[in-house]
Amino acid sequence: MILLTFDIEEFDMPLEYGRQIPLEQQLQISAEGLKVLLPILDKHGAHATMFTTATFAEGRPELVSSMCRAGHEIASHGLYHSQFELSHLQVARQRLEQVTGMPVTGYRAPRMMKVPTEAILKAGYRYSSSINPTFLPGRYNNLDKPRRYFDDNGMVQIPASVSPMRLPLFWLSLHNFPLWWYKRLCMRALRCDGYINLYYHPWEFSGCLHDPALNMPYIARHNSGARMAERLDSLLDSLDKTGAGYATVSQFLTRQGALK
Repeated sequence: MILLTFDIEEFDMPLEYGRQIPLEQQLQISAEGLKVLLPILDKHGAHATMFTTATFAEGRPELVSSMCRAGHEIASHGLYHSQFELSHLQVARQRLEQVTGMPVTGYRAPRMMKVPTEAILKAGYRYSSSINPTFLPGRYNNLDKPRRYFDDNGMVQIPASVSPMRLPLFWLSLHNFPLWWYKRLCMRALRCDGYINLYYHPWEFSGCLHDPALNMPYIARHNSGARMAERLDSLLDSLDKTGAGYATVSQFLTRQGALK
């Protein structure tokens, strides 16, 4: 099974590199990327899980509603992308449910920060996808975590996929690995684990990352915009041929009996 997940958030990455960017511009860049991304998913008949901040959902409710109508799952990515408090967990879920009119059961922490499992459960979530089980200097080291989904003290934790050798398959890998090699790594993970859980962001599909005013690092802006759309489309062409099929995270976990 192929799980495509996207972090739908305010594009606040320039703040990490000393650039100020107004909230409305952050929302607009992600919205523009979504308008490129969604037709690609529709072309491949792929229902994805959209880990969405409540701030984005309230700022662009029409886009979130359109994703629901298209069969995508809306899960929580917190209240804001740049701020976090434990109290945000429940508030974010409730505000997402107000926008969508549907229950929100999944959570992904902004920047995959560590959040206590008991707090996520208490806030009403049933699964989390907040672990990248690899080593990224300066970000996290999760080499001790399982590669496949597991029970985390009563909550289902479904890590982002990595290759059997723990090479990350996340968004920066699709930008920077040779495409043929990235595809091969995804296929190996799919064969080994029986599923893959890939994650990206809508703003990667916007051409704005090449704007010098945003001061984006090369590894983020390389193959972004139209090139990223082409690469994702080509990846999905290859994944289509496996016959594995696409599912949202909650659909997959329910079929596996991990969610009751």
